[in-house]
Formats: sequence, structure tokens, C-alpha cells
Amino acid sequence: MSGRRLRSGGRIDRERPLSFTFDGVAYAGCHGDTLASALIANGVRTVAESAVHGRPRGVYAAGVEEPNALVRVHSDGFASPVEPMAQATVVPLYDGLRATSLRGGKGRLDPGDPADRGAHDTMHAHCDVLVVGGGPAGLAAARTAAATGARVVLLDEQPEWGGSVLGTRERIADRPALEWVRRTAAELEGRAETTLLNSTTALGRYDHDYVVAAERRGGAGDRLWHIRARRMVLATGAHERPLLFAGNDRPGVMLAGAARTYANRYGTLPGRRAVVCTNNDSAYAAAVELAEAGLEIARLVDARDRVPSYWARMCADRDIPVSAGHMVIGSSGSHEDGGVTAARVAPRPGGGPADAASATGAATGVDCDLLLVSGGWDPVVHLHTQPGGRMRYDERLCAHVPLEPDPRRRVAGAARGLQRLGECLADGVAAGADAAADLGLTAGQVPRPPGAWEPEPAPPLWPLPAHPAADPAAQYVDLQRDSTLADVERAVGAGMRSVEHVKRYTTIGTAHDQGRTSGVTTAAATAGALGVRAGALGPTTHRPPYTPVPFALLAGRARGRLYDPVRTTPMHSWHVGEGAVFENVGQWKRPRYYPRPGEDMAAAVLRECRAAREGVAAMDVSTLGKIEIQGPDAAEFLNRVYTNGFAKLRVGSSRYGVMCRADGMVFDDGVSLRLAEDRFLMSTTTGNAAAVLDWLEEWLQTEWPELRVFCTSVTEQWASVAVAGPRARTVLSRLAPELPLAGADFPFMAWRDAQVAGLDARVARISFSGELAFEINVSGWYGLALWEAVMAAGADEGITPYGTETMHVLRAEKGFVIVGQDTDGTVTPQDLGMDWVVSKRKEFIGRRSHERADMRRPDRKHLVGLLPWNAHELLPEGGHITDGEAALGARGPDRQAVPVPSLGHVTSSYRSAALGRTFALALLKGGRGRIGSTVHVPLDGRTVAAQVTEPVFYDKEGSRRDG
Repeated sequence: MSGRRLRSGGRIDRERPLSFTFDGVAYAGCHGDTLASALIANGVRTVAESAVHGRPRGVYAAGVEEPNALVRVHSDGFASPVEPMAQATVVPLYDGLRATSLRGGKGRLDPGDPADRGAHDTMHAHCDVLVVGGGPAGLAAARTAAATGARVVLLDEQPEWGGSVLGTRERIADRPALEWVRRTAAELEGRAETTLLNSTTALGRYDHDYVVAAERRGGAGDRLWHIRARRMVLATGAHERPLLFAGNDRPGVMLAGAARTYANRYGTLPGRRAVVCTNNDSAYAAAVELAEAGLEIARLVDARDRVPSYWARMCADRDIPVSAGHMVIGSSGSHEDGGVTAARVAPRPGGGPADAASATGAATGVDCDLLLVSGGWDPVVHLHTQPGGRMRYDERLCAHVPLEPDPRRRVAGAARGLQRLGECLADGVAAGADAAADLGLTAGQVPRPPGAWEPEPAPPLWPLPAHPAADPAAQYVDLQRDSTLADVERAVGAGMRSVEHVKRYTTIGTAHDQGRTSGVTTAAATAGALGVRAGALGPTTHRPPYTPVPFALLAGRARGRLYDPVRTTPMHSWHVGEGAVFENVGQWKRPRYYPRPGEDMAAAVLRECRAAREGVAAMDVSTLGKIEIQGPDAAEFLNRVYTNGFAKLRVGSSRYGVMCRADGMVFDDGVSLRLAEDRFLMSTTTGNAAAVLDWLEEWLQTEWPELRVFCTSVTEQWASVAVAGPRARTVLSRLAPELPLAGADFPFMAWRDAQVAGLDARVARISFSGELAFEINVSGWYGLALWEAVMAAGADEGITPYGTETMHVLRAEKGFVIVGQDTDGTVTPQDLGMDWVVSKRKEFIGRRSHERADMRRPDRKHLVGLLPWNAHELLPEGGHITDGEAALGARGPDRQAVPVPSLGHVTSSYRSAALGRTFALALLKGGRGRIGSTVHVPLDGRTVAAQVTEPVFYDKEGSRRDG
């Protein structure tokens, strides 16, 4: 047998042929095909190998519920990225597609594969009514809601509107249903307030009707939608249930509705001769349409004792033999590909005998190459249950259907158990009208659903009884996990009583299909093993995402150089033009150093350091975090946040402060300026600015809500330039001739408003280098103008731009710490030798922790200085520090090295122009008690000796600060 393309029919374009390869073999398909439909048209029955048992598997479904046909789609090197694991049923066919089957059902990434070139986007949308599902019910709901003027978003996972009717020949008002679909979609497209998103899958629904959806756009890059809706209609349809019998996993076993879709939508037949096995009416419609398309129906096997009269007539008119009260109990397969060659049909246990064969209970074989199964339909309720929506078991439908206690969230059509097209249309209209009315919107005339006569469906028979001749180990409950009915029975025998426990015991429903074809079957099998009714246990939990989603799409454009936002200062272009080497500090690009021709980093930094110590230098410090704190209680708030006092700080002055966490450890530090009685400007470290703002808000909102304080980030609003060095006052006097700069007029830690280079500026006497320094702040709009003015004013003084590496050296020479580098989350201000910054008279965050005995231990790690014995040896930052004697490599009796305890680590290490040597800062156990002693730091298989010193190496008296 081979599948074949029909001469006419379907929604494919036979005039647009496409070529593709599968497992290295070339095939031809048509525009509009999926990979699965094209393989079926080419007679390919085996498309994959099962994950555990290695059994051949064929296409089983026609949509996202497909459990078998997993493929790897290879990149074409241009627009199409690699898809390591995809369902062939949802992969659109395109010219040149290359795909291979997944042996073992597991995708993989190969280092040689081209990277995903898709420029994925993240989109946000708000709407009045979100309708999920573009079938008849969803279209009717969207049309009705849109007629009221509501902002409507309609999305569907398929590239065409129509949902299930795309794969049927159903009619509305005696015309093809797809004509109504086209008219309705065109009407919606003409509404300005309506957004239509096809090829878009709702992945998950979260609290407050927040929905995340993935839009597939091919080579254009996909989109991840974040949608917030005031009202929601879920018209997500239903999935067809499989049936259990021995050998139900062979290639050629397929859902009846899927075969109907392949014939009607894709113009191809999955076989030549079929047996249809069912327990409900829908398989009759499939059999009738397939027979009309040219498929021979060898027998329709209905487990129910009575055949509905309407369908009995339809089958008789098409010479389709029907066996009521029977069921398929097994299949036979070929030796070549394992595909179906026959179905074994037997009377249903407990059913009424319908013919002579059933009187004996013997099974008969029916030759076929296609075995179509239909166990009924399960509403797709994933989006309903994900945020906690409840379910009930409908005894007539033999399915779990949604409970809808909240009118803001309606479930419509097949998603709530309706089976007839006319009922789904009417329900969609009602759902759309209810959603709009709940918003206070009404249409002049609610569109009436078109009428259509359909037979009243008879109740299905579910679950089917176990046949004694059917081997449970050969009945596959989960085709993707190769889990069988025997596995379920074993789980129950081991004491599992919940479907969730059985799921985890057997791994059923944990693969890519997330139980779409196995979840309800597992619940029924578990109920049967426990001897309880089918609806007693409930379904398994549905969790997002509804379908697999690539990590690349979740990341969107946040990959590679766009992984994190890049923030630059207003002076960035100048730094680039001067050849600055940048480093990433938080999200900021900061100049690290400015090399001149022939200079490496070490030479450039030494030159910049000399300029700052001996002449004048300038640094772009715009990246420092800046938070404006306003309100009548601002001073009290800072008094509680910082370890030192701020309540009495005068307007026009500033103060250095340290923040601690509740455990007493240093969290951040910075200088705060008092701008007014009720207004401060706080500075933070560059990389910690967001965390500090979050910390402040947490205390204001949760611990001290009575304080009248507001915090606002103003980092980007200000551009800042630090001018440092003995000649700094000379340069600034040229820029601000009316600003008194003498020490008595402008003392250290004061600030003044002034005109600098003709710009409104705030100037502060702050120094992080220990030299005479001024920090000039202007509006960010004028940052580049200020910088250029500073460099021009200091040109004859040899003003030198310096970067973060030089800043690190200058501050380390003075023993100034950088939080996060010289601290590690276990360090208190006292450990840093900063008792002077910790108030003894007020409460602040962390004070009680400072009073714990553990905080006063003499052997805590202290900040100390290290001077290597070899003045040119640079200690490695992060290097462990060991005791002098132990580091010499003591050995035990067996001559094996004895482990050496670490006493701490090097936090900062530099070459100093001012000292003429290398030096370092370190956190050392009992460090202040070790000053003058020798320690060792391992380096390149040896140890480097260093003397422990005070952490201040340069100008210990602070005489250079005032110029």
C-alpha cells in the first residue's frame, strides 16, 4: 500500500509543487501541505521510532495532538532555523525543506548547526475581549463582540480560519461552512478595533486573564504576545480520543478525524482499505466522507449495541458494512515496516450478539492498511484549568467539561462539550454577546447564527471494557512514552490511587504532547484498575505551555549582543572617538582606559594615574546610581537606612553613608546630598542602583508605610564629570569664574549650584581618589557639551581622561572599598575598619545584628593591605591567602601534600604609579591582628609572599584632599 494524492479537492495548490527531503529521500508536495500530509501523499507510513521500545510509528493525528511524527527540521542556511524537535503535522511544507525522523523521540542540538537567525519579538496587547480559537464558535464570538465596538483580539493556532471545519465537508445554511468562515473573517478584518492573529498558539493563561501566545511567522521571526484582556472567550475545540487494543501503535493506526482532515483539507488518502473502530457518531461522518473520496471502508466497527438510524442509512447507501456491539481487540502488521495489515474484530464483552460470529465470541480478521479509531472527543480545557478553573464529568458526553463560575471567562462550542456545528455557532454568538454586555457594550442587533440541520448525536460508550484476549502490555496508552495499559495496572498495584501519581509513576503525559491523546485515556484506565467509575478521578493537571515553545522565542531579541540592554552615557561618542576600551558595569558601557598608540592597559593606567596624582584628570561618572528622595520624612528615612546619621545634615552639604542588610552585612554605599529640608539626592554604586531602589521601596511599602517619602530614580537625568588632581581647581575656575572655589568658601563634602561652561550645574566637592576633586552634574541633554568644555579648559594643563581601571587603582591606594568587590555579602562595616560610619546612638537597618557576639569575634575576616615581597609581583584577584608556614607545603608521613586552610582572599590587586610597586587589598581572617606578618598567595604552582599592612597606602593624613 502507499498513500496517494487525490486528483482534486482539498485546500492545497497543485499548481505550486514543492520539493523536500525526508531522511535523505527526495519527495514532492504542494503549497498548503504540512510535512505530515506530504509524507502521506508520498506513501510514507513509518515516520519515526518510539522513544523507549524502538517501535516503528506513523502519523497518528493531524494537529498539535500528534504523539508520533516527531522530526528534526534542518536549517536552509538562510531564513529557516533549525528545529531540533517538531511535529510533522504542524510543520508547513516549503520548497527545499530538509527533515529527518527522530530516532528515539529526542531532539538534539549539534554544534555544527547554524544558529537560530530568527529575530524574535515580544509584543504586548490589551483588549476588551480576547477570543482564543478561530473555529466556528470563536469566529461567531469575535464577530458578535466586535459588532458592539469592543476591542477584540482573535487568535488561532492554524494558518487559516475555520478550525475543525477546515477538515470536513460540513455545511451551514445549506452552503459549505468555509464560505461562512471566509465572509466572517473578512468582516472582522475590516474592523479597525479587531486584531486577527492566526498561526498563533495561546501557550498559557495566568492570573487576571493574562495570556501568553506564540505567533509563528516563518523566516520573518516569531513573536511572543503578552495579552491582557478584560473578558475572555475560550473556543479551543476538542481533541479526539484514541482507543486501546493490542498493537494500537502500528503505522497505519490513525485517529478517524485526522484521516478525514487529510482527505478534505490536504487532498490525500492515508490508505486504500480501512477499518473504522468507534464508540461515537463522529466516526460515521468521517467514514462517509472518506468513502466518497475513494477510500474503501472494509468495516465500521461500533462498540455500541445500536447504530443511529441516520448513520445506518448513510453507511448503507455507500456500501459500508457496520458491526454493532463489536470492537477491535488487536492488529496485525507487515514484516517490512510494521504497518497495519489487518484488524482483529471481536464482540464487545457484555454486548448483545449481532451475528453468528459474535455468538461464539471469536475474533475475526479484517484485511486493511488503515485502522481508524475514534473514542469520542475531549474538550480542550487547558487554558480554562491552568489558572485553577474547575471541571465536572458529564456522564452523557463521557468527558470532563468546564465549570464556569465567573461570567468574565466564557468557554464556548466544542470546548465545553457541544458536538453539533449549529450548537457551536449559537453558543459562540451567545458568548460574544455576554462578554460585551458584561463590559456595558451592546450591539443594535446581535448577529443570528445561520441554521443547519444535524442529526442528534447518540451518547458514546466510554470506556470500552477490557477484552480477555487483548494483552495489556501491547495496548499503548501513551504513544510518545511507550507506556502501556500494563504499566498503569502496575502503578495501581504499587499503591497509586491518584491519576497524578500514576502519571509520575509511568511518565505518561510528560512528553511533548503533554497528554493530549493520553491524559483522559490514562484516567479511564486507572479508574478501571481501581474499579471506580470513569469520571471519579478527574483529568490530570494541565500546565503551560500548551505546545512546545523554543527557548529562542522566549528570549525574543534578548540574545547575543541584545541579551541585556546596553546603556551608554551622553559622552559615549567622545569616548569611542578617543579609542576608549570599554567594560560592562551592570548594563552600562564604561571606559576602562584610554590607550595611546603602543600602550597596553598597564601602561595606559599608569599614565592616567600619574595625571590624576600630579596634574589633572577627568572621568565620566554619569553611570553612578542616583535616587531622589523627597517628602517630609526623607531625613528620618535616610537615618534609618544608613548606618550613620543624616537627620542633622545641613542643606548644601553631603555625607558618605553605608547601607546594611538586616543581617548587618554591607549592602551598598554612596554620597547623599541634602538639596532641601525635605529632599535628598542619593548616589549608589553603578551596578547596584536598581537593587538599592528596590530595597528602599521594600522598606517604605512593607515596614514603614507611615513615612511620607517618595523615591525616584534619576540616574539618566544627570550627566556627571569628576575633575580630579592638584590642578582641578584651576580647570574649574575657568569654567565657572563666578563660583568661589577656595577651601573656606567651598569645603569638602559641600555642594553648590552654579553656571559651568554656561550650563546650569550642581557642583560637589567629592573625591573617590583622595585628591582635590569636583563632581559636576548637568542635565543629561548637555553631558557631551560639558565634557568637551572640561577637556578644552584643561588642555594646557594636560588634562587626561581616565577610566574605571585607573579609578580602581586610585581608590585602592587610599583604602576606599568598592561594594561587591571588596565585600562578599559576609562583611560588616566593622570588618572593613569603618567603625566611624556606624552610629552608636540611633537605630538603623542591621544594628541589632551588629550586636551579636558572632559579629565581634576577633577572627572575623578584616580588610587589610598586602605588599608582595617582590614589588613587581601582581597578586591574582580572588587568590586564596594561606599562612606563611603552612603554605610552604607541609607533607604527611606518606609524602602526600597536606591540605592548607584558606585564611581569606585577595579582593583588589593593582600596579601603582604613586607607590612604584604592586599592592593589594584583601579580606583576611583576624587580619588586623596579623598586620606586620607574612602570608602567602598561590600563583602559577608556587606561592607569593606578602606582608600584611594597613589598607591605606597613600596619603594616610588626607592632606591632598583639599589641594
